[in-house]
Amino acid sequence: MSAYNFLAPLYDGLTDDVNYKDFANFYEARFKKHSGKIKSILDFGCGTGTLSCILAQRGYELIAADSSPDMLSIAQEKAGELSGVTPPLFLCQSMIEIDLYGTVDAAVSCLDAVNYLPPKDLPELFRLLHLFIEPDGILIFDINSPERLRSLDGFTFVDEDEDKLCLWRADFDETEDALFYGMDIFTRKGKLWRRSFEEHIEYAHEPEKLLALLLKAGFKNAEIISGGPHSELGRVFISAENTPH
Repeated sequence: MSAYNFLAPLYDGLTDDVNYKDFANFYEARFKKHSGKIKSILDFGCGTGTLSCILAQRGYELIAADSSPDMLSIAQEKAGELSGVTPPLFLCQSMIEIDLYGTVDAAVSCLDAVNYLPPKDLPELFRLLHLFIEPDGILIFDINSPERLRSLDGFTFVDEDEDKLCLWRADFDETEDALFYGMDIFTRKGKLWRRSFEEHIEYAHEPEKLLALLLKAGFKNAEIISGGPHSELGRVFISAENTPH
């Protein structure tokens, strides 16, 4: 998520409709169904660290990685407010540069971080996850479905309050098979307004192709799982179990 620079301070406000505890509950239910012996977790594409901090509060050992220093700075502030628990270890790493000192029992990623990778980078992500997840460990992530991304073509969204305005415009490119969305961000600085611009790209990944890539990378029991948060909005959850390296 390296595009999150100017947007980082506004990200939590723009996603205030997301109940991260629902994601944590969903993951824990899958952990218990899998084996129940999950202690350490990698949260890749962790953003501002809300999910990581929730999981840390529930007693898990968290490693959280993101490619945006600005997002991680906010995540570190949140972790500093935790009390009585071991805070997440935050790493500034992209999803195709994950490099851990050891292995984890599980890896998770929420809010369509995997859509930010072009198809050519997916095999490397899954290779690294296979390397750093314990044998018989579990991987859970979600994507925006291709249908969801196409439905946003031409969509315009405005979020504003007295100190900021964010204008979001989306266009789906059938040639690239990706949703491009530009964000004009206006933030108040005294009597003046500062304008910033970011462009984000989410690639349309067919779930069945992701399952095939996971199996090829060395995972087993790769499947689409139902009942995840916001699944009614086109969010598809995928799970797989790791095999010995």
